[in-house]
Amino acid sequence: MAGLLALFVLMLTACGGNSGNNQTADNAANSGAAANAAPAATAEATVEPAPSAAESATRTIEYLGEEYTVPATAERIVITGAMEAMEDALVLDVHPVGAITFGGAFPERFAAITDKAESIGEKTEPNFETILKLKPDVILGTTKFKPEVVEQLKKIAPLIQVSHIASNWEDNLNLLAELTGKQEQAQAEIAKYQADLDSAKAQLGEKLKDQKVVALRIRAGQVFIFPATVFVNPILYNDLGLAVPAEVEAAKAQEAISVEQLAAMNPDVMFLQFATDENAEAATALEDLQNNPIIQKINAMKNDKTFVNVIDPLAEGGPAWSRVQFLKAFVEKLNQ
Repeated sequence: MAGLLALFVLMLTACGGNSGNNQTADNAANSGAAANAAPAATAEATVEPAPSAAESATRTIEYLGEEYTVPATAERIVITGAMEAMEDALVLDVHPVGAITFGGAFPERFAAITDKAESIGEKTEPNFETILKLKPDVILGTTKFKPEVVEQLKKIAPLIQVSHIASNWEDNLNLLAELTGKQEQAQAEIAKYQADLDSAKAQLGEKLKDQKVVALRIRAGQVFIFPATVFVNPILYNDLGLAVPAEVEAAKAQEAISVEQLAAMNPDVMFLQFATDENAEAATALEDLQNNPIIQKINAMKNDKTFVNVIDPLAEGGPAWSRVQFLKAFVEKLNQ
């Protein structure tokens, strides 16, 4: 009996030991499986990493009474349609990743800021596919865009439509400055323009009192006059305080005038802008106008006060760059 009892105890001990070993093996197997599964989960997670806090951070900026949500850091800017923004980029030395071309090429005057840019199409024809490929942080468009173009651009990135109204030039410059962190530079440029303006008034004195001063543009072979708030007219009649001619006052928009109408206007000082791109089918329009016997009788022609292309012929006229350049040229020409 004692022997049987001892044998029974030994059997129980053996069974208990095997059970413990099996459980340990199972636990080890499960742990190994879990360890092997972890790298797979990690690899899968790295395929599409979540954006960092810096990348997903946004801010709200205000422009002309509207609020816009844009990335906290707007490094990749695309400019399409808004020549005002192109000129402001020149002033602030902002280099967009995508910009407007003319005939497939960047105009020479924008060479300093388009060194790293790709063409995103012509002024009125943005290339949506190219803009999408550039992955912009912000798109600066124009208020002249049609609604369908606006909707397409908004699907790509935050869109801000830059005003084409000349009186909004400071707001436009400050907008680009806020996007790029160049607020101090923008304020310095505005202050410098105001100082140059005060100096110009002091230099000119009463020289232009009772003088009729006009700025005209030749397009498609025709002479165009502009309202007092368009083109470089705000510089002449608002900033410099010159008298607004009745013909300018009467203009409601860009309007073509005849040779006879220009002669009847009889300006004392005349600024003419002529771009070959805008007169492809009337290449001799400027020469024809200057040689016209009727035009040669007006005061500006008789007194050598007709000035052609004192700034780039395709300059907008209203933005900061145009103002600075035109004011400088205006003073130089009138002091000759």
